[in-house]
Amino acid sequence: MKTVRLIFFLFFSYIKCQTLQRSLLDTAMQHNNSQNYLEDNVRDIISIMVAQFLQNLTYDEVQTIVLDLLDFADKCKSLKLHESPSECTYQLMTTFLEHICNNQGMVDKHVFSDCCNITNTARHKCFLLHKKDYAGHSDVFEFPNPEQICEMDKENQVSVKERHIYETSRKHPFLFGPTILTMSACYETAIQSCCKEENKTECFQIKLEPIRKYIREISLRHHHLCEIGIKFNHKVAKAVELVLLTKKQLKANFSEIAKLAVDIKNLHQTCCEGNAVACVFGRSQLMNYICSKQAILSSKITPCCALPVPFRGECIINSENDDKPDLSSLPLSRFTEDQFVCKQFTDKQDDFLQEFLYEYSRRHPELALPVILRVVTVYQNLLGKCCILEDPLECYSHGKEVFQRVVLESHEHVKNHCDLHEKLGDSNFHDRLIVLYTKKAPQLSAQELIKFTKNMAAAATKCCPLSDEQQFVCMEDMAKLILGALCRRHEAEPINVGVGHCCDDSYAFRKPCFDNLQVDGTYISPPVSCDQIISLKEDLCKAQEEEYQTEKQKILSNLVKQKPYATEMQFQPIIVNFTHLVKMCCQAEESAMCFQEEESKLIEKCQSLLGDK
Repeated sequence: MKTVRLIFFLFFSYIKCQTLQRSLLDTAMQHNNSQNYLEDNVRDIISIMVAQFLQNLTYDEVQTIVLDLLDFADKCKSLKLHESPSECTYQLMTTFLEHICNNQGMVDKHVFSDCCNITNTARHKCFLLHKKDYAGHSDVFEFPNPEQICEMDKENQVSVKERHIYETSRKHPFLFGPTILTMSACYETAIQSCCKEENKTECFQIKLEPIRKYIREISLRHHHLCEIGIKFNHKVAKAVELVLLTKKQLKANFSEIAKLAVDIKNLHQTCCEGNAVACVFGRSQLMNYICSKQAILSSKITPCCALPVPFRGECIINSENDDKPDLSSLPLSRFTEDQFVCKQFTDKQDDFLQEFLYEYSRRHPELALPVILRVVTVYQNLLGKCCILEDPLECYSHGKEVFQRVVLESHEHVKNHCDLHEKLGDSNFHDRLIVLYTKKAPQLSAQELIKFTKNMAAAATKCCPLSDEQQFVCMEDMAKLILGALCRRHEAEPINVGVGHCCDDSYAFRKPCFDNLQVDGTYISPPVSCDQIISLKEDLCKAQEEEYQTEKQKILSNLVKQKPYATEMQFQPIIVNFTHLVKMCCQAEESAMCFQEEESKLIEKCQSLLGDK
């Protein structure tokens, strides 16, 4: 039912569900291609904006604010898809933030007083910083049971679509508005379809699960895009879009790809600022333009361009990559063998490097985004060194070997990672990650370290069984998202200098930097006794496997914090004994007494390990 493919486009979605594409098509069949899309959906779009900024409001409270803003939004409703919405939507955002600040009760409730004491752009940025991504919450609105949801839809007091828009927006404040609108329409269509079925529960599971997974996945990617735009300069953001577009539209010429990369970068900035009206309108304009250029961009998007406006975008994003053209007659040698390379590099460095990025990406669509960015970074550094020499050609003529070395080193890291995963198995591999990352970032709580490394372990479980090529791309793709989340945590509350350096220095080399990060020698752990680290209770016998693993990994992480330079083998006896005694005591007649006796023995082993700390 699900097919894993390598899909990269505007929002570089990695997983494509064919079920999701069918959902888009089924929903699109029930919607007309309205020429007044913004006017028809302005209330829902403003609801997205309000719920994403004011995440703690109830549904009714959100709708009250939406009604207050609708009068002003009338100015935007008459816009056509060829017009610019910038001035109108900017004023709408300003009016919205003023509305919040003029309501003292709302300011106090959401702790926005610091934002309301400043004005204009600074105020807007301050509000954005208050957004919280509730990744641990349920991903879609869950009704108590199929009968109730069908009854609610039948009564139509609050439409299923409107409720889904509200819940999705507040739980995913960085998810772009057009995606929320589209997936909420799909959700509503699925509900209406399933309510006609005899086995409603099974139907819900089949039709809603792909939507839930897609929302969770794309929300992470949208948040990651926003982080790139905020943390790194516009050149990095543009390079990201250029690579993804090139890998998607392999036959398109450089000038068209370069233009689209700028347009998409600017659209992402608008969407990341939370301006839902401008984001929805801008996406529609962009997709109309792409569809008008099908002949020179891609033959794979024709079915998508036949869909109505709201569904066109998500369909194009999830369409297949174009077929790889034959580029054998156009080798990359002009970037490594031409005697005028340094002149082009010196005269127009940005344009020259973008063209290299385009040409390299076309020839290597099988490589992950971060790997291609590493190659261009190394190429830029190579030319910076070579072009000041007497014989620069002799220096940069070795570029091809340098590029291959970058790819090989990245591939070897992933291969070693997966080999270790296969050797240790899921649980022991996760334990090893706990040790490694507690040493790198001991300032994080044990709970945070477990959650972070759990995501890394899950990535290995998902990616490592794939073929070598797919394994490589999958791991690099997942790593950039996981490390991006860690870096956002560092941004909110600094962890240490090493983590900060890896997060801030180079987006392309973020993963290799973390791979090579060593023990944080500056960290001084608060003194903790072994009886504080190890506390065994009879409740462990009733715990689910995940709860048991968490308890074990808390002990492991806290031991590493106390003894950061110890080897993994030194921690192993305590963890093995913990596993053994839990199993033994849970099978004993007097579990409580068993735990009490065995705990003291485990504490002695702990004291022995920490004794020469």
